[in-house]
Amino acid sequence: MTTWQALLLFTAAAGLLTITPGLDTMLVLRTAIAGNSRAALLAGAGICSGCLVWGLLVSAGLGAVFSVSAIAYDVLRIAGAVYLLWLGAQLLLKPRDSVAAAPSPAVPSDAQSFRRGLLTNLLNPKVGVFYVSFLPQFIPAGVNLVAFGSLLAAIHALLGVLWFAALTLATRPLSRWLRRPMLVRALDRGTGAVFVLFGLRLATSGRPA
Repeated sequence: MTTWQALLLFTAAAGLLTITPGLDTMLVLRTAIAGNSRAALLAGAGICSGCLVWGLLVSAGLGAVFSVSAIAYDVLRIAGAVYLLWLGAQLLLKPRDSVAAAPSPAVPSDAQSFRRGLLTNLLNPKVGVFYVSFLPQFIPAGVNLVAFGSLLAAIHALLGVLWFAALTLATRPLSRWLRRPMLVRALDRGTGAVFVLFGLRLATSGRPA
C-alpha cells in the first residue's frame, strides 16, 4: 500500500466512522438544537482535540499501554464513566425550560463548552483502544510512524470539525421551533438519559480483547 492509497483509504474509513451516530454526535447536536451554535462548535472542537490527543499518543506508542494494561484501562474507564454519569444526572435532574439569550449560568462559557467535548472524548478509553487497533492498518511500510500516525489523527480531527459544523448549521433553520420549552426539556432529559446509559455501559464493560 502506497502513502497516497493509505491516506485515501483512511480518509474514507474515518469519514464513515465520523458520521456514525454516537455520544459525541449527541453532545454537539443537543447543544446546537438548544440554540447555542457557538457552544456546539466549541464542544465539537473539544471532541476533535481529544481525538487528536489520542492519535498523537498512539502514534508515539503510549496508547498501547491501554491495550495491554488492565489497571491503566480501568482507571480511565471508571473516570470516564463517573464523568458521563455526572453530566447525565445534571441534565435529567435539572433540565432547562428555555435557552437564555444572554450569558447566564444555564449557558456554558466557551471554555466550559470546549472542556466538556474534550473530556467526553479523552475519558473514554475505548477511543484509545480504537486508535491502537485502527491506525496501524493504514501506516505503509517505510514511513515515519510518529509523523504519519499524527497526520492520520489530524485528518480524523479535521473530518470531525467539518461534520460537527455541518450538524450545527443544519439546526439553524429550525432553531426557533426547537427552542420551545417543552422540546428543550425533552432534549436535555433525552441527552441526559443517553449519557447515563453510556456511563453505565462504560462502567460495566470489560477491557476489549
